[in-house]
This record gives sequence, structure tokens and C-alpha cells, in this order.
Amino acid sequence: MKQFRSARWLLLALLLCLIPASSSAGVFISVGFAPPMLPVYEQPVCPEPGLMWTPGYWAYGPDGYYWVPGAWVPAPYEGALWTPPYWGWSNGLFMFHDGYWGNHVGYYGGVNYGFGYMGIGFVGGMWRGHDFLYNTAVMRVDGSRFRNTYEDRAIVDRYTVARGSRVAFSGGAGGIQHLASPEERMAMRDQHIAKTSFQAQHESAARSDRNSYFKSNGGRPSTLAVPRPLGAETHAAPGGMRQGQQPGAFNNRPGANPGTGMQNRQQPGPAYQNQQNRPAQQPNGQYQQRNNPSQPTQQARPAPQQQQRPMAQQQQPRPAPQPQARPAAQPQSRPAPKQQAAPKPQPKENEHK
Repeated sequence: MKQFRSARWLLLALLLCLIPASSSAGVFISVGFAPPMLPVYEQPVCPEPGLMWTPGYWAYGPDGYYWVPGAWVPAPYEGALWTPPYWGWSNGLFMFHDGYWGNHVGYYGGVNYGFGYMGIGFVGGMWRGHDFLYNTAVMRVDGSRFRNTYEDRAIVDRYTVARGSRVAFSGGAGGIQHLASPEERMAMRDQHIAKTSFQAQHESAARSDRNSYFKSNGGRPSTLAVPRPLGAETHAAPGGMRQGQQPGAFNNRPGANPGTGMQNRQQPGPAYQNQQNRPAQQPNGQYQQRNNPSQPTQQARPAPQQQQRPMAQQQQPRPAPQPQARPAAQPQSRPAPKQQAAPKPQPKENEHK
């Protein structure tokens, strides 16, 4: 029995070596019995912007199912979104589908992992340009260090498949009954990036820890989530997406309103809207519309130019009249009036007569 198990794991290791690192992981492990229930735990506070939450999940190792704790992971490129792994029932077996990074959130069986992964897409936040906005309705962030946040509880309820369920697998008896939507199938066909090397080391450490196995913890692992973020690893965006270009996230569907609780007064806009069609600002301050391939291209018409009519007569500006200086009036000297001597009084005749 031990030799059979060793041969099985050796074959699995050989298959992993043949998988290209840039492709998304497929189905590697099949088990004859269902994974345990998802444990209930509290999400650690996000310590810094730009981190993406990867929820905890049950994986399968040499001694059965073991718990991989949830962790904050730096986005490998701008616009990166994480699709969590899941167990799916098919042909009497439970098959493991590994998680991946992509421009959209794909199908993960409708499993309600919480913290934004409510069964359909991701409602814990969205990219806007170079920044990732966190939905504080389901994400715990340090409010003193975050400015790109909003709160939208309605979208959380809208995309929850199995409310209150802790079932960790899809399909089969007792499993989550959710078929992939057209948007989820489209996201599954996108180009993906496998988990980072730090995520792989994180999973390997859990596989090596005896306390992580269900046989030891009975479905109550001692470490449910790690507060410290994993290491950063940079990758080129798949599909030729330029750095800083906004992808369309699967949690963004038409008609979803992210709410009005934006601290930085930036409205996230309608959900599931491909941001590649947003107008791009040019260096001169104008906007150039990016055409949607599904719509006919509209040729921009040049604006009519106004022709300047020649003037019949070009009027020369008249010089302003210059004020003429008047000579100051010279004071004229007038001769002083001559004083006439007063006449002497004449003696009156016959005064004594």
C-alpha cells in the first residue's frame, strides 16, 4: 500500500514538472471522498495597499486533506485578479482545480469562501487605473493607511450563491449546485498565470505541517490565516495587457452600483464593465476613445475650419490727438497810478463881513 502511494505521488510530481509555469493549473488530484467543511475564521487586516486576498482551502496530501491558510498576496501585475481553487465532483470522484491569476475572476464552483469570494466572481474590490479599491463591506483594511475604499453591501448579496454554507466542493450529493455562467466560461478560456512561487511555498509548508491535516485537527486547524503578507513576485500581464491598463473583472457586471461610500470620491463605476473601452487621456489634455471590437468603428470627422475673410479696407489706427502746450501768460507790469496833489483850500471872500 505504501509503495502504491509513493508511486502515485511520484507520478504526480512528474506531471507537475511538465506543466508550463505560465499556464493555469488543471485537474491533478482526484479523491474518492469529499473535502471537509470550510472552517469559520476572521480575515487579518490588510496592512498595506496593493495586496490581494487569497482565501484558505482544503488541499490533499500524503495523509489526506490538509488546510492551506488564507493569506494576503501582492498582485503579480496591475489588474491581476485571483481565482481560488475548488473541488468539483465528476464521475464519482472529487477533482481538484487549482487557482490562478488572470484578468478576470473565473469559475470556482460557486463555493462561498467569504471575504469577497461569495460564489460568483469577486466583490471584495476592483481595479481603477493603478490602484485597487477595497470594498469594506467584506474586506478588512487599515483605515488610517487606505484612501481607495468604498462600501457596497448590495453587490455582496447579489453574487452570493450558497448563503451561510461551508460546503467546500461543487456538484454531487450535498455539493454546491452552480453551473458556470457565460462570463465564467469566458474567463476560464483567458490566458492565466499560475500561483506565484511564494504561494507554492506557502502551500508546501502547510502540507509539511502535521497539524494542518484533518486527521490531526478534526477540521479546526490552529492556523486558519496568516497575518503577514506573502512575498512579492512580478510577472508580465497575460494577453499583452499593458501595465496600468484596466481589465474587466468578473465581479463587475452591468447594473451593479458600488455604492456611495467612497472616501476619495472616486466612483468605481458599473460592475463587470471592461475598462479597456474607457477614454485614454492624451498628453495634451484631450481624450481619445478606444473602440469596442464588437461595435463598428466610427471615423472621426475633422472639425470645420473657419476661414478668415479679407477686409475690404484695412483701417489704419488714427493717432490720438496730442495736446498742444499753450504758453503761460506772462504777467504785464502796469504803471502805478500817479497820486494827484489835493487842491489847496481857497480863502473865502467876505468871510468877516
